[in-house]
Amino acid sequence: MILPILVVAPSDKRGRGVFASEKIKANTVIEISPVLVMSAKDRKQVEKTMLFDYIFEWGIGEKQACIALGYLSLYNHAYNANCDYEMDYDHNLISIKTVRTIKKGEELFINYNAVADDSSPIWFDAQ
Repeated sequence: MILPILVVAPSDKRGRGVFASEKIKANTVIEISPVLVMSAKDRKQVEKTMLFDYIFEWGIGEKQACIALGYLSLYNHAYNANCDYEMDYDHNLISIKTVRTIKKGEELFINYNAVADDSSPIWFDAQ
């Protein structure tokens, strides 16, 4: 499920991103994305490819990974994100929910640390 008011468009200095074409209220589920789960062994192989920047750690202990379908892999990172995501390991889904009201035209961000306001450096900022 992807709300029809989400659009993929160029994002300043970030390639592409996901944007709101209308105002969205806080705490709105905007996407529920199925995922393709890969084993720890497959994850190691994928990490050697350009897909490394698009996978999510998956499962208890986070040894597995997944590729999210829908728009999910196109949300850009922000430490003070306006969206949060939740993983459903039982049903192989990730859902995205707004954490505050989103303005029309605003880009939607998730925090790649898995917590909307976690400021711990992520892999591409730690280098």
